[in-house]
Amino acid sequence: MLAAAQRLRRSTDFAAAIRGGRRAGRGAVVVHLALPPTPGSGAPSSPEPARAAGAEESSAPTRAGFVVSKAVGPAVVRNRVRRQLRHLVRERLAVLPEGSTLVVRALPAAAGASYARLGADLDAAVASARMPRSRRSR
Repeated sequence: MLAAAQRLRRSTDFAAAIRGGRRAGRGAVVVHLALPPTPGSGAPSSPEPARAAGAEESSAPTRAGFVVSKAVGPAVVRNRVRRQLRHLVRERLAVLPEGSTLVVRALPAAAGASYARLGADLDAAVASARMPRSRRSR
């Protein structure tokens, strides 16, 4: 089970991660990863508030939330998939930067996927979401 401080519960938290994060889909899952802002990314108005804000952000826990819709299956199947994903994510939260927000959305294929396959899909999706976006040439 994830600790209360590591769980996303409010819809605004889910929306912020989905809208502001990077998306990557692999196999039976889609992940939305919102990384914390880097200390040098914003234009600080004065040095002191920037340091205070940086200290605040570094203490923020890495949080995760799960979206398992009715398309995955009946309640028993959805809850099983959610439990498996929760267990897989708990093991991987330490790898993500402090203050990150991860939303894992299960696709209908997750209902029949094995635990090992869900783990492999989750690892591949998180790795893809962590890589910086590159510009595509047309």
